Amino acid sequence: MAEYSKECLKVFLDGQDRLFDEPVAETLEEAQEFLDEVMAEVVENTDELRDYLEEIGMDTYGMDDEELEEQAEVFALPSGGFLVVQG
Repeated sequence: MAEYSKECLKVFLDGQDRLFDEPVAETLEEAQEFLDEVMAEVVENTDELRDYLEEIGMDTYGMDDEELEEQAEVFALPSGGFLVVQG
């Protein structure tokens, strides 16, 4: 079980409607459980983001960093880095 920072959990809770029609979590604990279940990933920067998205099968050819960051499954973290949630 991965430990996600409180920041990751809050960002996911606040933005989960980008991926889902109905909330999948309402508390930090539920968010932790959900992110564990879907094996969400935290990456440090856009280079790691690109590498990870390509690794999971996304075609990122021709996409600039801004386009990568705007993908529905990518949640920017206020302290830097990104949470990637495959719905």
